[in-house]
Parts: sequence; structure tokens; C-alpha cells
Amino acid sequence: MSTTNLQFVLSSLLGAEHASQLSDLLQIPASTLRPRSDTVSRIEIAQALNMLLFEKLLKAVPQGNDYVQDSVRAGNKIRFDHGALRTVLGISTGTLPAGEAAFTRILRPLGYHVNGLYPLQRISMTGRAYAHEDDPEEIAQFFLSELHPHNFSVEFQNTVNKVLATSQDPIDSHSAQLLQQLAADKTLPITDTLTLLPVLVACFDRQHDLPSIADYQTLLAESAEMAWISTEGNAFNHATDRVPNVEQVADAQRALGRAIKEKIEISRNGRVRQTAFRASTVTRAMRDENGVLVDMKVPGSFYEFISRDRFLDEQSQTDKLDLTFDSGNAQGIFKMTASASPATN
Repeated sequence: MSTTNLQFVLSSLLGAEHASQLSDLLQIPASTLRPRSDTVSRIEIAQALNMLLFEKLLKAVPQGNDYVQDSVRAGNKIRFDHGALRTVLGISTGTLPAGEAAFTRILRPLGYHVNGLYPLQRISMTGRAYAHEDDPEEIAQFFLSELHPHNFSVEFQNTVNKVLATSQDPIDSHSAQLLQQLAADKTLPITDTLTLLPVLVACFDRQHDLPSIADYQTLLAESAEMAWISTEGNAFNHATDRVPNVEQVADAQRALGRAIKEKIEISRNGRVRQTAFRASTVTRAMRDENGVLVDMKVPGSFYEFISRDRFLDEQSQTDKLDLTFDSGNAQGIFKMTASASPATN
């Protein structure tokens, strides 16, 4: 891999040893292992971004990291299936575009397209799956969900506006131009790739100020998902490992004493099965009624497992991996970040 664009990009950003360690964790699609050149294709940039975001998630989710390290010691590599993130539609979001627009401007130039629409009515959200056009089965998808504040109380909507109005857009004018160039040419010079990637990674984070304790409680009373967004923003809500048998993985992790969901979520067609570790607990500093910062324990991100079956596509008469999601599965998995109330340290 030392002679590929992907490894050169990762080594340039992380250092050679760190890049090698990250590469050892993941199954890397053959479609992204292209010889060194002065330009980098969109699929290589997408894979580099996915690897950087996967590592970022592991740093935030100790149970997930422990599982991954166990897998590597056992001689296995992680097959990164998808990453999930949350946005908010139709609300003042400062200089950051509202809803999925903050990320479609990134995903489309990288080669992603909408591969499914999933109403999440119980939690007043809409999910969209984005798959990569150049290698949909091997490049990790993005599950991008939007929360609809207009379905909640006026007080809730006002609080959402108050919290998100402080958002700052991490994409500067030069990065926006590079995304436009990538969309047009499907490649970027390697020096521009190295400039753009850290900006893209920064987009997957909280872009607004932390809420006050009172504002957090107002949001939590009506939507655990919005409360989560208020403290974690657009960070990966979870990253997902594609495994052959999710039931066996769940049983093995439960035997190790790790906090994993009891129920396996099964899609209506039976081909997609999911479960997850409970969300990590993180500490966020919020102001109390006197304006004093108090460390609060709230739900963070989590690590998920998925099994996908292959099937015969009747229309094309080809064997395909079921890359779909399921609204019921998603809403069940989202409960991993629900919490009744924040706790002080």
C-alpha cells in the first residue's frame, strides 16, 4: 500500500506509522488501491475520509475500540459498512447550511448518490442512505438523517433555533471551490486533496455552542435525538461493522460483559439484521441557571453491527448485496443514544 495514492494521502496527514496502523484495522476496497500519481480520484478521497472518520469514532467509543482491537489481534479486519449522522431541517443554523444540505455538498462531489429514503416517523426524522456510485458494495455508505422541529412545540422550536443559531460553517471559500472542482473533474491534484480532507473531517463535529442545562432539558423532554444533536452536533452518531453473523457477534460481546443491545433489529425483508453497543457516556460543560459551567454526563456515539444478505435482483437478474436500510431497524438502533436525563459529575 505504500505505493498507492490512498496510503500516501493518509501518511501525509497522519504520519507513516499511524497511517499503517489505521490501514491494518480495515478491509480496504481494491477499487481504492490505485498507483501513486499527481491526481487523486473521488473514490480514493471518499475512502480516505471514511477511514479518518472511522478512527475518529473509535476514539469517542471505547467499547467499539476494544472490539476492533480484539478483532485485529484475532487476525480479522473490520468491514466498514456505513456511518450515520444527524442534522436539523428548516431552522436557523448560523452560517452552516440547514439539514442534509450541509453534507450533500460534500457527498455528491465524492461520488455518492441517494440510495434510499426512510421515513422515521416515530422520532420525527427522515433518513437518507447515500451509496458510492463507483463501488457501492465496498465503499461505506452514509446514513444521513434530518430532524423536523416543526413537529414539536413552539418552545422546543425556539430552543432549537437558539442553540443552532451559533453554528459556524467549517467549509471556507477555497474548500468550497475544491469541492466544485472535484464534482466537475472527479479528481483533484494531490496537494489540494491534502488541503481539503482535514476540512471535510472537521465537518463531522459539533459546529454550534453547547446548550445550557435548561435548554438541554427542554430539548430532551420532547426529543432524545435533538438533545443528542445539541451536544454532539454532526459527529458520527455511529459507525457500523459489516459482519457475517450479527447474532453470533452479539452473543460473543455479551459474554465478554460489554453493553450490547438485547434485541436484534431485523428488516421487513429479513435480509438486514442490526444490533449495537450502548452509547458511550461523555462529559459536556453546560451552564446552569447562574451561568456557571457544570460538567454533565450525556450520551455520546456508539458502535453498530450489521449483517447483509445477498439476493437475486429480478429486474437485472444479477446477484446483489442488500444495501438497503429499514425504518424500523433505524428507529430501534437510534434508541442507543436515548437518555432520561443528564447527570452531573
